[in-house]
Amino acid sequence: MNLTRKHIVAFMKQNEGTQRYGAFERAFGGRHIKRELKNLLEDMAGDGELIRLRGNSYALPGKEKTTRGRISVHRDGYGFVTPEDGGEDIFIPSKFLKSAMNGDLVEASSSASRMGGGKLDGRVLAILERSTSRIVGRYQESGRGAIVIPEDQRLNIAVSIPVKGRNLAVDGHQVVAEITSYPIGGRPAEGKIIEVLGWPDDPEVEVQSVIRRFDLPQIFPPEALAEAEGIAEIVSPADIKGRVDLRTMPTVTIDGETAKDFDDAVSLRREGANFRLWVSIADVSHYVRKESPLDREAYLRGTSVYFPDRCIPMLPERLSNGICSLNPSVDRLTMTAEMLFDQSGAMLESKFYPSVIKSAARLTYTIVKKIIVDDDREAADKFRPVSPMLMEMKELALILMAMRKKRGSIDFDLPEPEIIIGLTGLTEGIIRAERNLAHQLIEEFMLAANEAVAQHITSRDIPFLYRVHENPDPAKLVNFQEFVYGFGYEFKLVDDKVSPSELQRLLAQADGQTEERMINYALLRCMKQARYSAENLGHFGLASDCYCHFTSPIRRYPDLVVHRILKASFAEGKQGLKQLALATERLGEIAEHTSKRERVAMEAERDVVEMKKLQFMQKRVGEEFDGYISGVTPFGLFVELDELFVEGLVHISTLADDIYTHAEKQHSLIGRHTGKVYRIGDKTRISVASVSPETRRIEFLLASGGSSAGKVFSGAVATDAERYPKIPIRGKRLPSLQSRTGNGEPKEEARGGKKRSSGKNKKWGKRR
Repeated sequence: MNLTRKHIVAFMKQNEGTQRYGAFERAFGGRHIKRELKNLLEDMAGDGELIRLRGNSYALPGKEKTTRGRISVHRDGYGFVTPEDGGEDIFIPSKFLKSAMNGDLVEASSSASRMGGGKLDGRVLAILERSTSRIVGRYQESGRGAIVIPEDQRLNIAVSIPVKGRNLAVDGHQVVAEITSYPIGGRPAEGKIIEVLGWPDDPEVEVQSVIRRFDLPQIFPPEALAEAEGIAEIVSPADIKGRVDLRTMPTVTIDGETAKDFDDAVSLRREGANFRLWVSIADVSHYVRKESPLDREAYLRGTSVYFPDRCIPMLPERLSNGICSLNPSVDRLTMTAEMLFDQSGAMLESKFYPSVIKSAARLTYTIVKKIIVDDDREAADKFRPVSPMLMEMKELALILMAMRKKRGSIDFDLPEPEIIIGLTGLTEGIIRAERNLAHQLIEEFMLAANEAVAQHITSRDIPFLYRVHENPDPAKLVNFQEFVYGFGYEFKLVDDKVSPSELQRLLAQADGQTEERMINYALLRCMKQARYSAENLGHFGLASDCYCHFTSPIRRYPDLVVHRILKASFAEGKQGLKQLALATERLGEIAEHTSKRERVAMEAERDVVEMKKLQFMQKRVGEEFDGYISGVTPFGLFVELDELFVEGLVHISTLADDIYTHAEKQHSLIGRHTGKVYRIGDKTRISVASVSPETRRIEFLLASGGSSAGKVFSGAVATDAERYPKIPIRGKRLPSLQSRTGNGEPKEEARGGKKRSSGKNKKWGKRR
């Protein structure tokens, strides 16, 4: 009998789906087919057609009580399965990962963890779908053959490269390899090299590696470029027809010095005690029609991606820096939100319409700061036509800031790094990115416009694409409540929820105290990440019942969708209903896709920044720096250096003066004999021990006399570390504390949707 997979599946279906190995032997011919049968069952289990159970048994997927979900693998080898249907994540020890790779869809068993607390432990039973088909990594040759070691350490595999698949790679090259067979049983993964990137220490190769690893589309397809080339470079009289003409108003753009694309402009007029504000946004929807080649490519990308030395734009440069950019002294098509505020910041009225503007001035944050903060007479005289308006804008911005803070909007305002890239592409410095009232002014206006548009569409019961931010995780809030109580702080939890104003009050109380940074970072860990949704779930961090993204359609696809819905809402009759139906179709799918693309972009941006930091620190091994403890794990302390925003590990084995126990809830390491405490937020001084770009690790040592460890504080000391959360405090606590704020948004969204530069030399200008 020629035994096939169909025979196995048919037999199991006839016998209720679960069988021990011995039953297969008896059914298919006894011991003389043992090897063939065993190999076939193992192959089927590896491919997800069967699930291997304890006791040498097998089941069809779905017959055993198991969980399907995506697995997230940590670079230290363990993983977590996030169930497709929700529920608690399942912790998978490294020995039970099977051959699952990060991102794979798997079927896993689960049982209550010995650590308690509702946690689950489990093992991977079957791999149902592979998520990785290509890897980027280092090509290595040895006497035993050639392999590629993935740059992404979460993959935890080495890919064997047969002689025929080695292309022109040389030992040590950075390459892209396609996986031709996945690891199964004791057999390693195999692949072939499809692209040789070059030597890994080349700055351009470093960036290209990240681009390939995150599969970021760099080149626009010919049909999209052809469509862009066919768009006129000037606004015609036909384009203006039916629009509100705002060209005589003193409208300005306010952006960074190196910006090339300007997608928002503002104007303001004082009306007695009230303020009338116009926020005009580039009407990208006029040029990018739904389902056109440009639209399909923009949807695929979802967002522009910003590295310290370049941008990978969502739209071709001809649009983003040309006809869609609100350049000074030229006509531009826009969508305008006109809002009237009283002297307390309450919005009295709002209206929205297609418009045409002519920017009177291209202002920078530096210029605006000189006028509204520094009272620089020379700068005010140079921009005399708009200087009085800027002072009135300052007044309104301060009112809006106070109102937003009063309602509970959370903004940690954590400092951001700015990477200085030299002409050779190497990192020359890391500085604190400037943030002043000029930034806050434009950001407050963008927040107001985003909220006004969302409220307008929602009030008309029109399907919409929202920007949502859900309440923090209740279990994490309880832990945080216990943590701050040790410092004398309290906040109210009602039905496992907290109001944003309570957290804002807590942060205000801690402002200026020695524990301020510690409390800020601990609270940050409780927050969820904002996302797009077709359902209005509110925005916790901004304390807003209704919010969207409207202000950046050049760089974010959801903003383009919002523009289309807003524009369709103006139309009347059957034609209007048809336009609205077209504009609002597939909103759930769009929300899910663009949220994923945003996360990919953020991970890629963060990865490049971390790589540039490593590059910078390689020359500083042996030097000493001041810093503070940014994370505490069972195996050591993460320390972030003051002003450099570089993080490294002080391994627990280097703390030789005592045996230290991890107290997870207190975010501390506590000496068993001395009672010495190392807590998150404590200041310290370190020396740089080693820097490894290959493993993306920096090792620190506490400098002699540099410790600020204190004595043990009141509270229970955990004698055994609790099980680690999904984004574990062991390993790398959070991917980057600078990547998002307490309101769950990327830093620029918390500040109104205006991305700021993280590098001096840019090919496309500002981070938008």
